[in-house]
Amino acid sequence: MKRVVLGVSMVVIFLVGVTGCNMLDKVKSDFNESKIIVDNNIDEPMVVIESSDEVTTVTEETQLVTLYFMDPINDKLMAEERTIPKVTGIARATMEELIRGPVGSELNCALPVTTKLLDINVREDGLAIVDFSEDLINDLPVSAEAEELAVYSIVNTLTQFPTVQEVEMRIEGRKVDTLLGYVNLDENLKRNASLLK
Repeated sequence: MKRVVLGVSMVVIFLVGVTGCNMLDKVKSDFNESKIIVDNNIDEPMVVIESSDEVTTVTEETQLVTLYFMDPINDKLMAEERTIPKVTGIARATMEELIRGPVGSELNCALPVTTKLLDINVREDGLAIVDFSEDLINDLPVSAEAEELAVYSIVNTLTQFPTVQEVEMRIEGRKVDTLLGYVNLDENLKRNASLLK
């Protein structure tokens, strides 16, 4: 009797082991056929979940922002609208887009391509303190027009947000009187619509 029970037990254990292995192989097979691709393209942020059967796209929430670039013919600033991912630090994300430059247009970036955004802080009183690398000064063409367009490209872009009324510019963490000697940065800067085309 003990042999019969032992024999039946061995058969049951064997069957459970084989069935379990087959199920594990099926799970592994299904997992290997599926891929998750994260697309970090700024212009069209999305997560694509791809399996052997279908492709599903989940689009992140976005926000339309206005960036001000230089019209080289008229020495004015022109607006370019761009859709970017909606994030908590939207002012920082917008400044990064401004530094990247215009997309598919005749406009030029008023800031040197080497410029780096080091920090930005929007205070509750409506003052945005924005800090750039020294490249903003070192690589900016030496002219009154170039400095004015660079400064107000930044100021006009930031003041589109209702939380920003004025802008204080810093270089490498230091408050500066001017970038090249033409625009006074001693006082906080307000939007300048006279430079807009």
